[in-house]
Amino acid sequence: MADLPLVSIVAPCYNAEKFLEEALASIFAQDYPNFEVIIVDDGSSDRSIEMLTALQGTYDFQLLQQANQGVSAALNFGLQHARGKYVSTPDLDDVMLAHSLRVRVDYLEQHPEVGAVGALITYMDTQGNALKDQTHTRIRRMDFADILANARVCGAPVSLYRMDVLRKAKFYDPAIKVQDFQITLRIAEQGVQIHMLPVIVTRYRRHPHNLSRRYKTLLEADMRAIEPYRGHPGYERGRAKLVNKALKYAVVEDKKDALRLLRSIPLKLWDRTTFRRLKRLVLHW
Repeated sequence: MADLPLVSIVAPCYNAEKFLEEALASIFAQDYPNFEVIIVDDGSSDRSIEMLTALQGTYDFQLLQQANQGVSAALNFGLQHARGKYVSTPDLDDVMLAHSLRVRVDYLEQHPEVGAVGALITYMDTQGNALKDQTHTRIRRMDFADILANARVCGAPVSLYRMDVLRKAKFYDPAIKVQDFQITLRIAEQGVQIHMLPVIVTRYRRHPHNLSRRYKTLLEADMRAIEPYRGHPGYERGRAKLVNKALKYAVVEDKKDALRLLRSIPLKLWDRTTFRRLKRLVLHW
């Protein structure tokens, strides 16, 4: 273990009582042996704290608590206590596969030019039944211009970050409640690449409380994340991509808002996705 770099697993927790035991069991079943675990409870109102305290009798992890401030603030708090060369930020309603840390650590060790590495997921339902796998056949390499213009995200549950790169990025902006897109941009802005491996490392749980389903909250966070780069040539295209992403849910949940969002995209930036969103809006009005 002395030859293996330490990985800090910093996991935010908010009302995750239903999934804590399975999530923690998967973290401590990693076939990579040198890691520490820091869990930050972000003001849970369920039995999460009670359960986590009891689970400390089974698993060796540090438990921190804060008043509810959002996932970005929770991660910043946890990172103050982290000692690792690398940082993993899993969600405690997901399941890490046993090889998850190992394959990503190996890649970063072999590619010092890469600031963070991501991978693929298997989607599962609330009960843990597999729904579908993400698929990709090659390593995807992303730089800042690509990430901004195409609104690409290295998702938090599958990301492994270099600690020194996170420090240079000054960690997370706590005012932006969503963590993964903002940190993808902040890391890539430093001139390092982010690579996505074509290997599944996590089982991602879909349920009604997923942030991706709260499109207004997510869109607001995404817009705040790209605001510092308004003068960049890729800003307008990236903004259009983010609006298209929000429209996936807006056309179903709030048709008037969907129409407003469509109008906010310049016609020159309409693409196939935009027209699909318009078609769905018209057919289901």
